[in-house]
Amino acid sequence: MSRPTTRRPAPKGEYIETDSGNKVSRRAAITGTANITLGGRTVIQSDVHLRGDLHPTRAMPSSTSSSKPEAPPTSISIGRCTVISTGCVIKPPSRVSRGAVHYYPMKIGDNVFVGPGSTISAISISSHVHIGENVVIQPFAIVKENVKILSNTIIPSHMVIPSGSVVAGRPARVVGEVGEGWGVSAGGSSSGGLGSVGGGAGAPWVEGGDLRELVRAIK
Repeated sequence: MSRPTTRRPAPKGEYIETDSGNKVSRRAAITGTANITLGGRTVIQSDVHLRGDLHPTRAMPSSTSSSKPEAPPTSISIGRCTVISTGCVIKPPSRVSRGAVHYYPMKIGDNVFVGPGSTISAISISSHVHIGENVVIQPFAIVKENVKILSNTIIPSHMVIPSGSVVAGRPARVVGEVGEGWGVSAGGSSSGGLGSVGGGAGAPWVEGGDLRELVRAIK
């Protein structure tokens, strides 16, 4: 008599995909999910740490008669078609005041590529920014739109990166301009970190451009 066979569960994919097209790796470490917003078609890869638990503190409401529950504070807001590559740490900026640590909300724009192994604590990163591998952006730095940050760069606290800049160094300095056509030039895929993005090889995307094709290619 033959033994009954048990059905093996269907293999799960690398990513959980939301209704708005966000792709979040099952191997990402995300804390404080109620305090994190993803704009849609955004990718969070494996071994990414999103520290939504480090949320801004709010004062207690003056009136206790209101029956409306207070919405959770937003720690990290990430826009549309943004890719956070493997091994990154995204942590809201903080400062110590009167012996207590206070965290401030971080905002990352649309079409931002964050290269593998980077650590981000900026207060704001605007849209169409390309961040290379192993970049460190320290607390309260501001990165304006259409910026390219080369690999292994360290951007110090409170530094403001102007629009259209190419940035490099430890500490960072502006070394050039991205020039006309940044993000819209024709041609094949970018070389800046593409090989580190699983499933993205050969995707027709350009640094600083619309990352929808890259997001589609990541499976």
